[in-house]
Amino acid sequence: MCDGRSKLLYPYECRERGITYKSKMQAKFCWTVNDGPENSEIKNLGYLPIMVRSSKCNLYGLSSSELIKRREDSEEFGGYFVINGIERLIRLLIIPRRNNPIALIRSSFQNRGPTYTHFGVSIRCARPDQTSQTITIHYCTDGNVTLRFIYRKQEYMVPLMLILKSLVECSDKEIFERVIMGNSDREVQDTFVTDRMELLLRDFKKFNLFNREQCLAYLGTKFHVMMDSPDDMNALEVGKEFLKRVILVHLDDDREKFNILIYMLQKLYALVAGKCVPDNPDSPMNQEVLLGGFLYLAHIKEKLVDILAAIKGQINQDIRRGLASVDFFNLKYIQKVTSKVNMDIGRKMEFFLATGNLITNTGLDLQQVSGYTVVAEKLNYYRYLSHFRSIHRGSFFAELKTTSVRKLLPEAWGFLCPVHTPDGGPCGLLNHLSHTCKIITSENDVSQLPRLIISLGVSPIYLNPIITDKQITLSDEDKTDEDLMNQTIMVMIDGKVVGWCSAKKAKEVADTLRFWKVNGTHGVPLDTELAFIPPSRGGQYPGLFIFTTMSRMMRPVKYLANGKKDMVGSLEQVYMEIACLNEDIVPGVTTHQDFSPTDILSVIANMTPFSDFNQSPRNLYQCQMGKQTMGTPAHNLPSRTDNKMYRLQTGQTPIVRPKMHDKYKLDYYPNGMNAVVAVISYTGYDMEDAMILNKSSEERGFGHGIIYKSHFIDLTEKCPKGEPNACYFKFQQSTSNLRNMEEIEKAKQTLDQDGLPIVGAKLTTGCALYSYYDETSGQTKIVKYKEIEDGFVQEVRALGDESNNRGFQKAQIKIRITRRPIIGDKFSSRHGQKGVCSLKWPMIDMPFSESGIVPDVIINPHAFPSRMTIGMFVESMAGKSGALHGIAQDSTPFQFSEDHQTAVDYFGEQLKAAGYNYYGNEPMYSGITGKEFKADIYLGVVYYQRLRHMVSDKYQVRTTGPVHNLTQQPVKGRKRAGGIRFGEMERDSLLAHGVSFTLQDRLMNCSDYSQVRLNFLFIYK
Repeated sequence: MCDGRSKLLYPYECRERGITYKSKMQAKFCWTVNDGPENSEIKNLGYLPIMVRSSKCNLYGLSSSELIKRREDSEEFGGYFVINGIERLIRLLIIPRRNNPIALIRSSFQNRGPTYTHFGVSIRCARPDQTSQTITIHYCTDGNVTLRFIYRKQEYMVPLMLILKSLVECSDKEIFERVIMGNSDREVQDTFVTDRMELLLRDFKKFNLFNREQCLAYLGTKFHVMMDSPDDMNALEVGKEFLKRVILVHLDDDREKFNILIYMLQKLYALVAGKCVPDNPDSPMNQEVLLGGFLYLAHIKEKLVDILAAIKGQINQDIRRGLASVDFFNLKYIQKVTSKVNMDIGRKMEFFLATGNLITNTGLDLQQVSGYTVVAEKLNYYRYLSHFRSIHRGSFFAELKTTSVRKLLPEAWGFLCPVHTPDGGPCGLLNHLSHTCKIITSENDVSQLPRLIISLGVSPIYLNPIITDKQITLSDEDKTDEDLMNQTIMVMIDGKVVGWCSAKKAKEVADTLRFWKVNGTHGVPLDTELAFIPPSRGGQYPGLFIFTTMSRMMRPVKYLANGKKDMVGSLEQVYMEIACLNEDIVPGVTTHQDFSPTDILSVIANMTPFSDFNQSPRNLYQCQMGKQTMGTPAHNLPSRTDNKMYRLQTGQTPIVRPKMHDKYKLDYYPNGMNAVVAVISYTGYDMEDAMILNKSSEERGFGHGIIYKSHFIDLTEKCPKGEPNACYFKFQQSTSNLRNMEEIEKAKQTLDQDGLPIVGAKLTTGCALYSYYDETSGQTKIVKYKEIEDGFVQEVRALGDESNNRGFQKAQIKIRITRRPIIGDKFSSRHGQKGVCSLKWPMIDMPFSESGIVPDVIINPHAFPSRMTIGMFVESMAGKSGALHGIAQDSTPFQFSEDHQTAVDYFGEQLKAAGYNYYGNEPMYSGITGKEFKADIYLGVVYYQRLRHMVSDKYQVRTTGPVHNLTQQPVKGRKRAGGIRFGEMERDSLLAHGVSFTLQDRLMNCSDYSQVRLNFLFIYK
């Protein structure tokens, strides 16, 4: 992280100074002339942003105590970048599964040309460096099949037969037989595929290309400009380079590319003939995850290619000019050429991380150009943690009007949380991974896997299958299940066709490989995905698909054969028998079982106590409100310089919490308070979700919070551009300006000699925040504190710039604003029961129980019937019994059922043992009259959260104030003391109430009405 001449740079310093955490990046450029010796030179590529706690970070491998010494949180896990002092991360994106051909039916395919249909088969191929290239083959009405690809944002169409003939030296008969081989399930009378193949082969005759070399040369001629090939490269070499760069880039061997294209053609014909259904690209079974590191690497690679292309263009330009200085053996010439090329990759990567905008020439095979990075907000720990588990469908899909991409599908079971998604525009697009879902990030050695599969009975691809008479003569409708299992299917490993076998044999191979991988024998990795899709009558296209690549979503389940852990993927899970509970197991059928029913939920969704008792929308609301809570964002607050940070002063650990609460160490970051809650309609101030707060509880600290606001000051921005710095932090009295002297004397009450505020000083509206001396004008200028609320100076930092040549020009002031709960502030339980504080009622007037317990919160009983949040009732009982017995209650969902012990019985027995009512009810007495209520009141302990939505941030009221200079109407904006928004709907509501005169008085006479004096000049002729 440094060049050896200075001390190590750590993330905390970058946050405080508002700079980027980055390191110098260098590259070794090598060149040769013909077969001569290799020459090289080291070039600087700028400063590359470094991910916190990565292997290149100075925090890598540090323990908790060492992290604290570096001013970091003890539980800091990294995974983000510090860009201009702000923590940003590359979000996870859903993309098509790599090396997996999928059949599609899209109406947009018909827009490619007059003969194009809506049938196609697409495959996204990924190179070892994680860059990808997508190709699609289209079915046309004239029997032709074309291959479509996008290269450098330009779309190209090529006849599929031309590509097949270019890959291998083969005859028309070989191609015909290879395609027919995969359609052995058809009857002789069905001539659909044979007719189409005849049209396909006959149509290719018009090109007059008869061997592989001619086809390659034809491709090279057509794509010479597109490939930007050197002039001395012949067409044959260009054609080979085209196949290498564009066609099925995940494979190196041309014969293997030929095989996969034949398979795609077979699948396309099956789709057109109705023999199989189209694959769903919006299903997790056909998706994987674009990891931030892979996107970062692909972007760097593209910028390196751009640099090489720019150097090449500069050299070609010098050669065309006939310059005598062109000498590749002269290092000075090479340095001269490279000096004309912008090699600052670091600045481009910093821009990408700071904005999330992808500026690319190739598109990187992605559908969007923005929205790749987000700010890792530390509003509270829930919100911060969820950023790293969130996964987005992409901004491209957010603009679509279709709802199919947003639907929750059964294939997402155990991979995407069904509860944790926003309830607004991003609903279904912004999801979160289930807490057991794992994304594969490492490669395994599977070089022996093809040989292992062939040893189990799979026939190699170069052998033709034997088709029995029974297979030929029977149609799909007449075939029995046994006939279907005898059908020949393909076996593929990571998008490579390795052989074929019967479906029955493929199932045996898959079961054997699964047994081996669970036991860790025969070199089969546990992360291997074994997706056996059996033949069916018009179902998904069959085959045995084995995946060992990265970026796949996998989750652990129990393998019932030996009780060990097995990892299953999203594609294979659809065709497996996995039970959720013990009673779901069917002997002889079920092979796997979930370790826990909560495996389907995300980390945040698992924090909702007894969520299985609630109506599902309430659990969804809690996932959102839990991330809007005033909590404990971090423990290294003195070194945090966030623009705005919320902190709950009286956070407590919940009495009722799930097992995962301890696993994720959430006690370190409390998010709320345990409150004694009475469910009673009392005083009428609890209507419409309002809640009454015990005034004494509030005075004892219930819900007390703090807001930290940071003000960054850069005096270089005060000076005109291009002029030297003339502003400094200090007092400089001017005897010529008496008014300025009076302001300085008044400012000395809160400011120190350097012009910055005194730590601990109280700031009120209009007082001095800081001052600086302007040498140009010779005056001390005082900047005032403009906030409405009073604040206290928490910290003052003197900052330097990255060059450290400008002196003391930057400072940062952190202001602490206390926020006690007031009327209108928002609170919520962990069950989506949100409400505002309507009144702080004196304790002497609050109802009390027989034991003298006075509730902290009173809520209305009408909050429960329509919302059906029974989990809050159970939590109240559990919290009450836990407080009485001094134990933490387990609130993990799905642990109680009607068939065994119910939650009411379990916690009711505990309450009964403590001498309380079995169902949690208690006699209570009015705090005003002292009389007992006629009905028992439900009283218990519930964990309450204070949300960040506070009246102090949102209230807007004014009588007279600033107006627009031209129209004399009130200006807009709360910070500018603007007028209250009164729109068309508010106008309609007043008109409906019949108060149109009030409408005229308020909006016209008392707001917009103004008199303007007009002077007319009359000219008489």
